[in-house]
Amino acid sequence: MREIATSRFLDEMARSSAQRAASAARLEPIGALERRARARAPAPLLHLSMQGFDVIAEIKLRSPAAGVLGSSSDDWLSRAASYARAGAAAVSVLTEPSRFDGSLEQLGLAAAKLAPLGVPVMRKDFLVDPYQILEARAEGAGGVLVILRMLPQSRILELLDVAAEHRLFVLLEAFDGADLALAAELLSVRAGRAEVILIGVNSRDLQTLEVVPERFAALAPQLPRAWPAVAESGVGSAEEAAAMQALGYRLALIGTALMVHDDPAALLAHIFAATRTVSS
Repeated sequence: MREIATSRFLDEMARSSAQRAASAARLEPIGALERRARARAPAPLLHLSMQGFDVIAEIKLRSPAAGVLGSSSDDWLSRAASYARAGAAAVSVLTEPSRFDGSLEQLGLAAAKLAPLGVPVMRKDFLVDPYQILEARAEGAGGVLVILRMLPQSRILELLDVAAEHRLFVLLEAFDGADLALAAELLSVRAGRAEVILIGVNSRDLQTLEVVPERFAALAPQLPRAWPAVAESGVGSAEEAAAMQALGYRLALIGTALMVHDDPAALLAHIFAATRTVSS
């Protein structure tokens, strides 16, 4: 069995996540939750631009590294809509409550707001149980993030199966070469399945929570080329996005830079101008 090397932060988040899932399941058994998830209208599908680079734009109200993001008067739901109108491929919503001030309610509100715009929302959390995939779908999500480092291989496959059954795309998050090797192994047996999987490299150091931008270049040669790669953490400008594109990343997940920007749509426009070709 694979040894799972985590960190104090991930261990804390995993324990908290498991407790949240257990508490929720006591209130709503998994059978009832699954029926509710199946009753939801299909979420918008994830579409990547034919012109090149894409962004998953993030809503997070607080960060353990940066503190509170935005002002108390900030209308985060309107900000999410501005992301979508500016061309974000998806909007990530942090649902972890203790360190990020997130909630499933926020996910549901964002999904309802963005569905008419044709943009899916992704549940970003420290998911450890298939129950939490169903929670995301029941709130209208079209995708989920799964952290490779946190889970045994059997559980990752279980989460992937539930996500595929409910037509959610999955962002598999890696922190090092061992994570990417695991991702390649998992995906080698899933080729040909009707599912959408992205491979993310997170440049944040799990011990210090500081960004290590050199990680993107160091791990780029190990990216599974058949699956779109996502640069996570530390991308906040058009120049940085263009650098990620040059390394082979197909998307960037951008949170803090967009949350603190007075005009996030303008920042997205600058990123796309630097990374996309102009169709004739």
